Amino acid sequence: MLQKKTSLLFSACLALMVLVMPAAQAQLPDFTVLVEESAPAVVNISTRQTTPSQSGAGGFHSLPELEGLPPIFREFFERSLPTPRSGQGPKGRQREAQSLGSGFIISKDGYILTNNHVIADADEIIVRLADRSELQATLVGTDPRTDVALLKVEGKDLPTVKLGQSKDLKVGEWVLAIGSPFGFDHSVTAGIVSAKGRNLPNDNYVPFIQTDVAINPGNSGGPLFNLKGEVVGINSQIFTRSGGFMGLSFAIPMEVALDVSDQLKSNGKVDRGWLGVVIQEVNKDLAESFGLDKPAGALIAQVLERGPADKGGLKVGDVILSMNDHPVIMSADLPHLVGSVKPGKSVKLTVMREGARKTIKVKVGSLPNEGEEMSLADSTAAVSKSDRLGITVVDLTAEQKKAIDLQGAVLIQEVRDGAAAMIGLRAGDVITHLNNQAIDSAKTFAKITQSLPSNRSVSMRVLRQGRASFITFKLSS
Repeated sequence: MLQKKTSLLFSACLALMVLVMPAAQAQLPDFTVLVEESAPAVVNISTRQTTPSQSGAGGFHSLPELEGLPPIFREFFERSLPTPRSGQGPKGRQREAQSLGSGFIISKDGYILTNNHVIADADEIIVRLADRSELQATLVGTDPRTDVALLKVEGKDLPTVKLGQSKDLKVGEWVLAIGSPFGFDHSVTAGIVSAKGRNLPNDNYVPFIQTDVAINPGNSGGPLFNLKGEVVGINSQIFTRSGGFMGLSFAIPMEVALDVSDQLKSNGKVDRGWLGVVIQEVNKDLAESFGLDKPAGALIAQVLERGPADKGGLKVGDVILSMNDHPVIMSADLPHLVGSVKPGKSVKLTVMREGARKTIKVKVGSLPNEGEEMSLADSTAAVSKSDRLGITVVDLTAEQKKAIDLQGAVLIQEVRDGAAAMIGLRAGDVITHLNNQAIDSAKTFAKITQSLPSNRSVSMRVLRQGRASFITFKLSS
């Protein structure tokens, strides 16, 4: 009897599985039509460059541009570097190198988008189409800040991709990539959107699309499609500890890429909006000290002299909460918003200043190529001690004020045991603000220090080697 019941139960389960499996399969997307229509416009990109040979194990090459990247991100780029076609030779001997990546055609007359790092320093760029024909490409322009490059090949009625917008993507939505991982042309991988607006190290102007689509070296520059067959991003980076796919892939949003492409085509360069401020994240303690209900916004730690923010009336200690009614949740949201504004246009900023919200209009400037850092000289001014903080400060000399463009502030001469040491202050740091009040002299600093509240977050603005930041601390009763 038991055997019969078990057999009946097994049969029922098997029948249920037969019914459920087709239903589950019916919910999975079919990418076949998308691939058939879009794959012909995806190209393989190889580059050749003549480089001096170097001795070393296996002839491994590195680029100085990669040295600033964290290892987990450098791995992707390093494995995509050119590999030698000829053997090692004596130092100084020339050899030809190749690099492989992907790209896609965006116009019938031959404009192609790819990553800047795919074609960087190339002497020759070869584009291989789906029919295996090869065309030599010319470089229209590049934008290292977004890692976008625009190429041009001679051709007529070339296959093109449909262009979409990443703003319409939803987290959890299916996406598909076509590229040449490890040189395997037109490989197709699929996954979902994991997150939007991701900020990565050294990429202040790209709100990346994060996916779990399998992306590997060689996929760089290839398209990311939505289910409508529209390109919504350019596959650019992976997060990896092994050099291969680990479920964290990042794509440049198509809106960013097309803006760069249009500017490169028109002007040969990219102009970005710029405020001229140094900002930092607002944590829980800073939020409390600035009168915010919760951590949010971009705290202005430094305003560059004669920059757009300075001319527009922004001040150190302002917390930017929104720009043109777009909320600034994380400080990294601000560069994305400002960078997308054409220089010369005005923006409306909502800021928190001295516990009250204010609206300020600022005319956005053009992002300069390089910034200048400030430096400090040693001080021999009179001493003023603060036992509450365990610190000794001195007034800045006239030369120091001129060098760092400050009317006031104090220089830390000595850090003893106490609150200052615990929060990491060092001799040589410059204090410009304490408890949301500007410091114009050692006398003012001593007066403010004596009136600091106990058991409540207090903010301090510190300038170190030309970089300003706010820190917080609490004094016990």
